[in-house]
Amino acid sequence: MQENSDTFLLAVDTDWKEHDIETPYGLLHVVIRGSPKGNRPAILTYHDVGLNHKLCFNTFFNFEDMQEITKHFVVCHVDAPGQQVGASQFPQGYQFPSMEQLAAMLPSVVQHFGFKYVIGIGVGAGAYVLAKFALIFPDLVEGLVLMNIDPNGKGWIDWAATKLSGLTSTLPDMVLSHLFSQEELVSNTELVQSYRQQIGNVVNQANLQLFWNMYNSRRDLDINRPGMVPNAKTLRCPVMLVVGDNAPAEDGVVECNSKLDPTTTTFLKMADSGGLPQVTQPGKLTEAFKYFLQGMGYIAYLKDRRLSGGAVPSASMTRLARSRTASLTSASSVDGSRPQACTHSESSEGLGQVNHTMEVSC
Repeated sequence: MQENSDTFLLAVDTDWKEHDIETPYGLLHVVIRGSPKGNRPAILTYHDVGLNHKLCFNTFFNFEDMQEITKHFVVCHVDAPGQQVGASQFPQGYQFPSMEQLAAMLPSVVQHFGFKYVIGIGVGAGAYVLAKFALIFPDLVEGLVLMNIDPNGKGWIDWAATKLSGLTSTLPDMVLSHLFSQEELVSNTELVQSYRQQIGNVVNQANLQLFWNMYNSRRDLDINRPGMVPNAKTLRCPVMLVVGDNAPAEDGVVECNSKLDPTTTTFLKMADSGGLPQVTQPGKLTEAFKYFLQGMGYIAYLKDRRLSGGAVPSASMTRLARSRTASLTSASSVDGSRPQACTHSESSEGLGQVNHTMEVSC
């Protein structure tokens, strides 16, 4: 992955519109492209701690094949409070919203733009926020792609270790150890150097410290696999869990997978990928996302750049009828009913096949 240090912010968002939206817990900075298209959900993203929507998602959403998908949806990037480029520093004594409150800010975004529901794409802290959002407001969430999610709060030992490391490490260094594996940090690639520079220069450090502290004081995500405990709470929508095979979040994602319904969950472990699969493997992630959408009843006919010669269907996407009670028996229904959930095989050779297994690699 060859990225110079400015690539993440160089892309000019000419067709993106910025908004500051009032919520019960303060203003939220949002950028949006497109307008709601019929009954299709919006794609709503939430970035990881230490980043903003540009640093977290620009590489992924600027990837050619991803744009073939997103041009059929309205796309909405949410920046956590005070994390956007050029954000003013919060005043002394400002109380940063809790993780639950960050989730409770999102219905204001949905209502502001008139979305019926969303497909969420979250990374790290953003994945935790979107999972909370789906637990509290399940009718607003059509599906979730959760990268590097850790469903566990920090215990006292972890909390003390974080506090201690804060005495000896700079904030950007602590954030980097959250984003990248030790192997990636030691190899000190151009990508790591670039993020070190961007985190230190682009994100307001005082605001970042508040977000960092709140994320590290999060509680366990209150989910359990249905049938394991009485009245278990779980995510009711289709979920794709994603983690690199060399990522610091791997254990957390594996545990999250064990707590979700296997009939509605896909676990994608990406080979040759570290802590930021959306940056280092955008092609594989785009392909997986395409089939995730198809599994929910969105049929995409996308250009395949691997094919040469012959007719390739032009990019188009049609929506099958929405049905939250549809059968689980097929990945894409021909009679117009919407299959609520399937677990897909997400391998490079057999993307899109229905395969009721819990873990797949690509």
